Amino acid sequence: MFLQRLNPSIKALTIMILVVLLAFIFEPMTPLLFLIWTVSITFIFGKVNFKKYALYFIPFVIFSFGMLWTSVVFADTPKNQDEIVVLLGMAYPRETLLTALALSIRVLNVAALSLLFVFTTNIVHFILSMMQQLRLPPKIAYAVLAGYRFLPMMRDEIKLIHDAHRIRGVNQAKTVTEKWNNYKRYSIPLLASAIRKAERTAIAMESKGFTGDKNRTFYRQFTVKKTDWLFPLIMLTGFLAALLAS
Repeated sequence: MFLQRLNPSIKALTIMILVVLLAFIFEPMTPLLFLIWTVSITFIFGKVNFKKYALYFIPFVIFSFGMLWTSVVFADTPKNQDEIVVLLGMAYPRETLLTALALSIRVLNVAALSLLFVFTTNIVHFILSMMQQLRLPPKIAYAVLAGYRFLPMMRDEIKLIHDAHRIRGVNQAKTVTEKWNNYKRYSIPLLASAIRKAERTAIAMESKGFTGDKNRTFYRQFTVKKTDWLFPLIMLTGFLAALLAS
């Protein structure tokens, strides 16, 4: 799909610019229209599973509703107190309600932009692109990649430790306290295993000639193509259209 083929650095910079632009919007219509635009672009131009997307989006909706409620309840006294809006049988100052709506919808916009990036970007490609296009130091980049690679290994390691304890007849946890004690018992062997893997990785990188030099060659080359500029053009056009329409 189009979004998956984009240069990750261009995609990330575009999203950061849009988040900054949204921070200067204090009325609800522009972020609402742009939210619809962002979600539409995600599903039209990206191969994204709707159920998985909705599952990740729901916590942001709850957080957005909490921000809306707290912004209305604890808002400062508005300048125009005579302008009242009746919603669900309750009267709210119009200025306060609009500001609260703008803040809550802005949260949903940031969530939609973040999910667009997460669901359409390979993290390894993103790190490599940052090294090649944004001059990220290789020492930092490869440290992040190594940590990212360790995460699934740590999950498997926990399962191995759990099975080893089970074979040795350690009582199986049933309550929250017992589970917490089990995880504390897992921490030392897990830490030891992580240190051993980190040492092996460091030795392997050194033996392959890794020095952290920025002027290094790459097996996977990432370039900025003309089609990559279509994404910022599409997103900024949507933002301007939402701003004019509001």
